[in-house]
Parts: sequence; C-alpha cells; structure tokens
Amino acid sequence: MLTKRSRKLPTIMLASVMSIGLLLSGCGSSNNTAKTDPSATPAGTAPASTPEAQKGEKVDGGEIITAYLAEPQGFIRFWATTTTSSESIDLVFSTLYKFNEKQEIVPDLADGQPTFSDDKMEMTIKIRTDAKFSDGQPVTADDVVFTYNIPLSEDYKGPRKGTFTSVDKVEKVDDATIKFTFKELNAGYIDMMPYNILPQHLLKDTPIKDMDKSEFFKNPIGSGPYKLTEWKAGQYLTYTRNENYYNGKPAIEKITTKIMANANAMMAQLQTGELNFVAVPPDNLSVIEQYAQTSGNIKLQKGISSSSYSFVGWNLNNPLFQDKKVRQALTMLIDRQAIVDNVAEGQGKIVNSETPPSYWHYTDDVPKFEYNVEKAKELLAEAGWKPGADGIMVKDGKKFEFEMQNIQGNVIREKAMTVIQQQLKKAGIIVNTRLFEGSAFTKNFQGKNFEAIYYAWSISGDPNPKGIWHSSEIEGGLNTVSYSNPEVDKLIDEDLKSFDMAKRKELLNKVDALIAEDQPYTFLYSPTTTLAYPAKLEGYNPNRDSLKEVEKWYFTK
Repeated sequence: MLTKRSRKLPTIMLASVMSIGLLLSGCGSSNNTAKTDPSATPAGTAPASTPEAQKGEKVDGGEIITAYLAEPQGFIRFWATTTTSSESIDLVFSTLYKFNEKQEIVPDLADGQPTFSDDKMEMTIKIRTDAKFSDGQPVTADDVVFTYNIPLSEDYKGPRKGTFTSVDKVEKVDDATIKFTFKELNAGYIDMMPYNILPQHLLKDTPIKDMDKSEFFKNPIGSGPYKLTEWKAGQYLTYTRNENYYNGKPAIEKITTKIMANANAMMAQLQTGELNFVAVPPDNLSVIEQYAQTSGNIKLQKGISSSSYSFVGWNLNNPLFQDKKVRQALTMLIDRQAIVDNVAEGQGKIVNSETPPSYWHYTDDVPKFEYNVEKAKELLAEAGWKPGADGIMVKDGKKFEFEMQNIQGNVIREKAMTVIQQQLKKAGIIVNTRLFEGSAFTKNFQGKNFEAIYYAWSISGDPNPKGIWHSSEIEGGLNTVSYSNPEVDKLIDEDLKSFDMAKRKELLNKVDALIAEDQPYTFLYSPTTTLAYPAKLEGYNPNRDSLKEVEKWYFTK
C-alpha cells in the first residue's frame, strides 16, 4: 500500500516527523503517494504546472528552502524509518525503482520492469550502465548485489528485516543484470525496490553491524540528483546538485532543509521568505492565503490527499490496554469528527482501520466504534472498570491513568491530544500528556518506551501490512504496540503468496476488519494538505507530496 504502504517496511514511514505535504497534518507499512483531486482546488490556488501555464524564461539555479520538525536518522534506508529520512535519502541516492502517484514502480536505475520465472520464484532486473556516484565511480551490478545482501545478512539487525524474509539470495548475472531468488512467493516484491543503492567501493570494509554508526551514514556518497554538502546538527542540511547525475544536472542548484521547533515558526519564516516550500497547517491557512494574495511570492496547492493517517497507539504490553473491550471503549470516548472539524479545520477524513482511503483495496466495511460515551462506559464496566468515589475509573484498586506521548512542535497534533485528554477525563480516565523532541519521540516509539502514543504512518507501495501488524515484527520490526492475532498473521502471509488482485483485495479487507475489531490503535483520520511553493517555480507535480521529483523543477525569470 501506501511509505508509505509498504507497510512491510520498505516504505512505511513514521509520519510524526513528516515534512512538506504530510509533516504538519499528521509521516518505511503502506506506501501510497499523495494525490490531488483537481475538483478540490479552489479558485485562487495554483493549478498544475503545464506548458501553457509556464511563463518566463527558465533559470539555471535557485534554491528550495523547506523545513522539518526533526532531523533525518541517517542516509541508509535499511536503518532509517522516518519520512524525513526517506526524503533526505531520495535527494542523494538512486534506487532500482521509484513509486509514482499510482503506487506503480517506475524505473530509476533499472532498465525496464522486472521479469519473472514461470513459478514467480526468480525475478530478474536489468540496470542502466550510465549511472555514476557523485565521486565519479560507476554504479554497477556489484553495487546492487552488495546493497541487497545487507538485509539478508545475519549481522543485519535493523527494522527492515521483515521485508526481505522471502528472499533466498541476490546475485549478479552479468554487468547489467541482477537476479533475486525467493524462498517463497512474494506478491509484495515492489516494497524491496525503493532502497538506496550503496557504493560497494566505499562500504565493503564496513561491518554490517556497524554500518548505521559509520561516517557514511551521516556523510553519504550517492548517485541521486543532489549531494549532501553540510549537516549542521539541529539546524539545517544543505544539498547541491550532482553534476554526475545520470538523468542530467538538475536546474535547481541548492536545497536547504531546516530543522525547526514548530509549525508556527515555519509559517513565520514562510512569510519572511526564509522558507519557500512547506505544508501549511489548517490553523494557519487563512493567514497564509492572505499573504499569498498580497505578496505574490508564493502559490498554494490545496486539497492534496495523502496516504497517511494519524492514530493513538496503545502499548499492548501494558495491562491497561490488553482487553479488547477497553480499547474499543477508548475509541468510542474520542470524538474523532470533532477533531477533524475543529482542530484540523475540516481537512481530513475519519479512518476506521489501517488502510488509508487512497488505496486501491480500501474498504470502509469494517467494525466501527463511533463516538458514544454511554456505550463506552458499558464496555468499560464489562471489562471491570467502575467509577470510584472521585469519578475516576478503578479496577482492582488501580485507577485508569496513563501517559500519552506526542512530538513537540506539531501544533495540530498537540491540540488533538489535548482534546483527547479532555474527552477521556469526562469519562473518568486520566491522561497525562508529554511532548518529546523529534528524535527522542521516534526512539521511544521504536523502543516500545511508551504507554500510549499519538503518531502517524505515511504509506506507499504494496498494501500488504506485514511490517506493522504481523506478530513476527514485534521483535525488531515496526509492530511496536506488540499486536498479535494469529488469523491476521495467516491472512497477511496468504496475501503475500497471491498475485491475483481480486483475491488480494478479499484477503486484505479481512485483515482490515480484524484489526478494526481489535483496535490496537484508535484510528483517527487521514489528512489533506495545502502546500506553499514559490510563485516562479515550474515543473512541480501537484500529484506528489514533498520533494518528490525535485530534479524536474526549475525557476523562471
């Protein structure tokens, strides 16, 4: 599905540190890219860039300046799981394939589509022979084999292991051909495609177990459109165009990604010109619309739908959340539509399970736990929770009290969490809220160091959700709430063996229904986004969120 559906891992991304189109609304396991509904674009916003709409002479040079709430984790995707990291990696590296807005794979370093043996147990990929790393060395089949053998190694302990469990070996056929041999059928093979191809000549002597601590992890050499030129911790990263880029030198000379504390600071810098490409959160939209009209410096693209969704994750290792009735009750105590209407200013759609509405197999025919305080109290009573003398729910002498974590700086999420805190308090449940800086927040989530957490996924690629929901991903994967349902495991495994789309839809819809019934997350909503970008920028594809396809952009005079 969406990365990101590659919920297997390759493309699921932690949306809490998302940038651009998704950062403020909500970001290695689904993978669907953002899509724009032209009918949702109101008058006064920028239309899609077309030859007829382009004005002025093309400029060679210029700078895109955007911002994130947290720094990237590093520049090797096998260890990086946030959207910030993914977007940073995409600037510097090439991959075998990329995902387009329809979640189809399109060749990058590959030459054409993969070919399969009759039994689907072997996949062969041809690669182009004109690509070079930014140090001038050629990208070869040896580099591809070197890269893909990292997650197959016993020494690899990173979060992407589950994506490659079906692979037996990856080997070189000739200088332009690579062959993947599978242990078992893998209909979700596309999730293995967007990994950055690493230079064997620079990393061959680095132990795999130490690769995420190496100098290269923070100071990479890639074959993508840009080179990392400076990383000033906690402040910014700068990139300059790669003169050796196989697809031609990008027109835009420089990209700067600032690390900023909150969305309000981003909006202030957008109005002073210190930023020129960033998502506009709902609570700032009217001000930025006025600025766009009066200044003429920026345009706004509205109605960008996303393949992300926000949620409250319940740590199922905590006794408070181990009863399904309790989790269902918690969802029923949260007025999700009120959060969309009053916090997100209507820019979102309620979701009831783990598939964003933009996915091809999406269904809303799943168990729903709509806002109903009285019914929620009945479920809590069935689970043994009764109001104490002070009105707080009590069971076996213990009060219903827990901590909910959130990332600092995302004003929309902070407000939403406060609403949730207030709504649960009315039902006798105490929520202690706590904000964390971006990297600490992500570390807590991946380390299962939380009781409840307000987070989001950005999904792209294949829709199989193994990386988030399969029990095999509890240890070391992205199933950080420790969800386990044998029937869900069985359906996920069966889906990965089916290349029949109708059959896959049936299986995945069953997965969604079971997860919705279990409520390991309280699924909140999938946001829509407004993106601000320079008035003289051309080549921007409004069907894509963030910096995707930035190598095609250019400024005009």
